[in-house]
Amino acid sequence: VQLQASGGGLVQSGGSLRLSCEASERTFSTYTIAWFRQPPGKERQFVAAINWSGGSTNYADSVKGRFTTSRDNAKNTASLQMNSLQPEDTAVYYCAADWRYSRRQSEYIYWGQGTLVTVSS
Repeated sequence: VQLQASGGGLVQSGGSLRLSCEASERTFSTYTIAWFRQPPGKERQFVAAINWSGGSTNYADSVKGRFTTSRDNAKNTASLQMNSLQPEDTAVYYCAADWRYSRRQSEYIYWGQGTLVTVSS
């Protein structure tokens, strides 16, 4: 499945952005969708995951309470709503898909190309 992440941009500290991840196939509804990010000069890290039905979500402690992930299987899309953004949230954000429900990036087989989020102070 091909994934297309979009919605990144420049936002001031305290602002909000909504990222989208669009899939090319109807099999999207069978996959867990996860979000990862890679800050400048750092390793890629887990942000959030949502299982195939949307009934289970998981968040990194650093974004819990500020970020919300959701999905619309009828539209083959997943979203990451990011509120109260801080400069430390600056990163390239990726969506990924796999049948497993995991926080480990090594377990995700399909990846989008990434979208840059820059939060200014």
